[in-house]
Amino acid sequence: MPIRINADLPAIEVLESENIFVMTHERSETQEIRPLKIVILNLMPTKVETETQLLRLLGNSPLQVDVTFLHMASHTSKNTSASHINTFYKSFADVKNERFDGMIITGAPVEKLPFEEVDYWPEMCAIMEWSKKNVYSTLHICWAAQAGLYYHHNIEKHPLNEKLSGIYKHNVLNPYHPLMRGFDDNYFAPHSRYTEVKLSDIKKHPDLIALGVSDMAGLHIAATHDGRRIYVTGHAEYDRYTLAKEYFRDINKGLNPNVPYNYFPDDDDSKVPPFTWRSNAHLLVSNWLNYYVYQETPYDLNDL
Repeated sequence: MPIRINADLPAIEVLESENIFVMTHERSETQEIRPLKIVILNLMPTKVETETQLLRLLGNSPLQVDVTFLHMASHTSKNTSASHINTFYKSFADVKNERFDGMIITGAPVEKLPFEEVDYWPEMCAIMEWSKKNVYSTLHICWAAQAGLYYHHNIEKHPLNEKLSGIYKHNVLNPYHPLMRGFDDNYFAPHSRYTEVKLSDIKKHPDLIALGVSDMAGLHIAATHDGRRIYVTGHAEYDRYTLAKEYFRDINKGLNPNVPYNYFPDDDDSKVPPFTWRSNAHLLVSNWLNYYVYQETPYDLNDL
C-alpha cells in the first residue's frame, strides 16, 4: 500500500524509480480509507536523504500512511535550504493540537553534548511530553533513542572510547515479541555513534524490555512493555552508501576515522559495500507499523 506525501517532495522521484508505492494527497482523497497519520521529527542534517530513507521503509507495507514532517523551530538547519523546510515541514506549534497514530524521531549529530546543552533540548522535551498523549507509538532512532530513554526513563548515555561505525551482527533476545517477528536469530544493522546506553540499565528498568543486542555494538532495540515507545540505537534506515559518505566526510575534515567495521569488502574503501541489513530494516518498520500502530491505535484519534 502507498505512503501519502506531498506531490512535490524530492523523494518521490527516487522512490518511484525503486517501485515504492507513493500516492499524492489528491489521489488518496478519492479513497474511503483512513490512512495512518505518522509524524516524522527529522533532526538529521541531511534532511532530504533521511526523508527518502524513512519513506522507503514506510512505503513497504500493506498500509496507507499519511506523513507529516516536523522540524525544530528553535534550531536553524545549516545543511537544508530554508525553502525546503518552509515547503515540506511543519513546526511543533503547527501540530501540537493534532493527534497521530505514530511518530518517528531521527538521530542527530549532537550525541557528544550533554542533553541539556543541545540548543533545541527544551523543544525536544516539549515534543516528547506531548507525544505521551498525542501519539500512540513513537519510534526513536539513535540519538533520539538515547534522548527518549533519558527523558522518559532517566537512563543515562555513556561515551565510547572511539566512534562506533559499521555493520554489526545482533542477536534476537525475544523472537516471539511482535516487533521481532520474522527476524532471523542473528541479523545485521548499521551503527554510527559516539555514545551508548548500557544493556544492564535497560534490564534493570521495570518498564523496558531489551529485544536486540550485539556482542560488539551493545544494545540495539528496546521497548516499553506496551509498545508505546520503541528505542533503536542504530540506523536501520541507512542505505548502502550512507556510512561511506560519513566516513569520507570525516576524512575530509581531518578526523582520521577508522574504516567502518564489516562494511567495505576487505576494508577496501574503493569497493562497493554489500547491503546486508535491508530486509530486517523493512521488517522492523513494518512490524512497528502493524503491531504497534495499525493494530492498536483507535480509528478516531480523539480517543487516544
